[in-house]
Amino acid sequence: MLKAVRLIIGLVILAIALAIGYSIANRDKDIPVKIEKVVKTVFVEEVKNDTVSIVIPANGNLVAKNRLELYAEVQGIFRSSAHDFKVGQAYNRGETLLNLDSSEYYASVQAAKSELYNLATSIMPDLRLDYPEIFQKWQTYLDGFDINKTTPQLPETSSQKERYFITGRGLYSAYYNVKNLEQRLGKYRITAPFSGILTEALVNKGTLVRSGQKLGEFIDTSVYELEVSIGKKFSDLLSIGEKVNLTTVDGTKEYTGKVVRVNGRVDQTTQTIKVFIELEGSDSLKEGMFLQANLDARDELEAISIPRQLLVDNSQIYIVKDGLLDIIEVNPVYFSDKEVVIKGIPDGTKYLAKSVPGAYAGMRVKVYDETTNTEDTE
Repeated sequence: MLKAVRLIIGLVILAIALAIGYSIANRDKDIPVKIEKVVKTVFVEEVKNDTVSIVIPANGNLVAKNRLELYAEVQGIFRSSAHDFKVGQAYNRGETLLNLDSSEYYASVQAAKSELYNLATSIMPDLRLDYPEIFQKWQTYLDGFDINKTTPQLPETSSQKERYFITGRGLYSAYYNVKNLEQRLGKYRITAPFSGILTEALVNKGTLVRSGQKLGEFIDTSVYELEVSIGKKFSDLLSIGEKVNLTTVDGTKEYTGKVVRVNGRVDQTTQTIKVFIELEGSDSLKEGMFLQANLDARDELEAISIPRQLLVDNSQIYIVKDGLLDIIEVNPVYFSDKEVVIKGIPDGTKYLAKSVPGAYAGMRVKVYDETTNTEDTE
């Protein structure tokens, strides 16, 4: 009897538990769920076709237009300079950059000059007797001959007989030997061909300089060149003398230059052309500076410029029409790093000014009205 009662109580408890579980499981099904459709707010711009200037950005490093790599053509001890031969030292045009010890070579030059003078003197008695009409000409030459100055040019011969006579006495050979020695003597002194500064100094005073040794580098700081590379399709749009705006990397300083040369060969690897821009030197310009150049290539009529991220598949953009997104084909004519110039959109068309995540054609949107700071549904 007791077992039967326990069995009945267990079945009742089980039935109650099943009823409660079923009630809980089906309670939420009877509550209606309202799903609201989210309409995103978008920013738009209205198309106003106008003339867009296509500016080609390019960059490069400044290089001095006039530079002189100093090499020794003779051997000698570095004796003196107009200033301290150090990096950053300025020299004016004509000042001595390096002066090598030439005392030994100078003595040989003087000996050759003396020999030439002796040869010219030895022919004077014969000229007085055989060629009296040219005697005075050579006498004047000897009177003006100074062994401590540059050897003067020999008098010009007035007849073939005179030429044979002078040549036979060896005067021409001696004269050109002296001039050759004088030319080499001038290589012991290197002067500045223009005003500038030393950017490299590899020797000090007292150093033994050998022939062929590099001594340093000297540049003109009054004019620089910037070499940049541009796409070949824009090469015919650039003209010699065209003004170019240049800026530093941080954009704090601006300069103006002009195109002076355009290479006639296309780089086969990069399909670019070298363009050389010249600009006047100033205290803030230094060789090796990195500058950004903006080249005005051409003006594109009836076009607009938009951020590149708004372009879809490089040929489409989203527009807003009747509160819905639509996508249309456009004609991109120029791409820069951040902008793209496009054509083919009618005036008054409203396009997305900012990208919308998950955008698709037919998507319902609200247009943000910036003037009234309200949202307007088209």
